[in-house]
Amino acid sequence: MKKELRPVHDVVNCDVCGRTILKGERVEWYLAPGGQRHQVCDLCAVRARHHGWIRESAAGDMPARPPRNESGGMLGRLRRRRPAEPARIERDEPALAEQDAMYGSAEGAEPSEHGAADEPPPQPRERPRTRPKDPRHVRAVPTTAEAKVDRALELFNGSGHQRTIAGLARTLGPAWVSAQPDPAQPSAVYLLVAWELSWYRYRVDLGDEADPVEMLEKGDEMDQIDESQRDWNAALDDQGRVVAGEALAGE
Repeated sequence: MKKELRPVHDVVNCDVCGRTILKGERVEWYLAPGGQRHQVCDLCAVRARHHGWIRESAAGDMPARPPRNESGGMLGRLRRRRPAEPARIERDEPALAEQDAMYGSAEGAEPSEHGAADEPPPQPRERPRTRPKDPRHVRAVPTTAEAKVDRALELFNGSGHQRTIAGLARTLGPAWVSAQPDPAQPSAVYLLVAWELSWYRYRVDLGDEADPVEMLEKGDEMDQIDESQRDWNAALDDQGRVVAGEALAGE
């Protein structure tokens, strides 16, 4: 009996590899040891015979029932190993790779057991936790004007700006110094250091422990300084440090 060449209108799968049979592709019926019928594509014929399946077209040449003394033969062993229910033979990945190379991806084919479609989606990576920044240290702000000035001078003398003023004092000589609290901001004190040919104005934040001193502006002429800022109530000592001098205005 010749192989059956038939158009495939319904979706038919090979019972060995599970691939969808393409239109016009040859298939044959095979008989399993238990008598079940299976459709097998040409590529899986060798695998079907290896598992004891017999081409239905060749079944007429075999005896309907094997002799009893042959029950221990190969066919008898296959019958004793008859599965409880029809199941597809475990798929052979090398053979499937060969089929994919010949036929490509068939429409409607099921994804491979080990294909990427069955892989679990990657878990989102957990962002490393960053340590929170150290909180900015805040100092207690004095309440009186005199205490604010004393604290501002102490902070200024501990900063790098004091070294700049000390270097200028060695060249330009004694300076006029004014330290005035800011009436609009309780934690701020303005410090002005001036010579006839140069002046520097700073802002000291009494509540900022990390970086309390900031230079606001500088100039070359005394006329550039507003009269309200010329309340000279401090001076520079021999080492160029700012020290309180005259009493605060209004005290």
